[in-house]
Amino acid sequence: MKTPPRIAIPVPHSLDPEYAERAMPQYERAVELAGGKPMRIALDQTSATVMKIVASCDGVLLPGSKADVDPVRFRAPRSPHTAAADPARDAVDDLLLRDADARRKPVLGICYGLQSLNVHRGGSLAQHIPDFLPAETRAKVNHDAGKSVAVAHSIQADKNSRLAAIVRERIIPVNSSHHQSADAIGKGLRIVARCTADGIVEALEGTSPDHFMLAVQWHPERSVDDDEPSRAIFRALVEAARERS
Repeated sequence: MKTPPRIAIPVPHSLDPEYAERAMPQYERAVELAGGKPMRIALDQTSATVMKIVASCDGVLLPGSKADVDPVRFRAPRSPHTAAADPARDAVDDLLLRDADARRKPVLGICYGLQSLNVHRGGSLAQHIPDFLPAETRAKVNHDAGKSVAVAHSIQADKNSRLAAIVRERIIPVNSSHHQSADAIGKGLRIVARCTADGIVEALEGTSPDHFMLAVQWHPERSVDDDEPSRAIFRALVEAARERS
């Protein structure tokens, strides 16, 4: 039997262990269901220790977080709605992404993971979606609906995107637990899905055809038991990691 691809997953948050322990198993289980082996990356380790673990991993999953990326990183004044940053998480994300770029390891970003990836690549964020949208569309969708709402809105994927090929649909219903979104798009990334109701960016992909890089703003790990597109996203990551290894 072939060894399952090892997927590095940073612990979601360094400052709230209870939240992190509650959130982490959903990502680990989704990877296991897809045939991968999740490798938990603690946030309190030295860079050298992290890189030693990551060297044996075949792919990266950047999970959600209750933190917000520090707007200093994209040269913007802080919004009063912006949550506290988590420098330890950001440092580990940056290590994983630099390694993934150098070694062409597949990457999947989820919610905060999309935002972290975009800022890592030089992009920026809308720090509070209601402040970013025009008044006539502001109330159409509650992007911060939370995990108690199974379907918050729908997204439409670019027909020529990797995402559309993975989920085999262009319009899919999704959950939503975020108040920030990608604004300026980072180098080597492109928008491949938006919210159908208000146009908020919902997915990014890498522009390099030989490097699997996908990030979604919703939480497919929450719906793998009930939703085929959610399962397909994790299968795509694990398959890309298997092919690379």
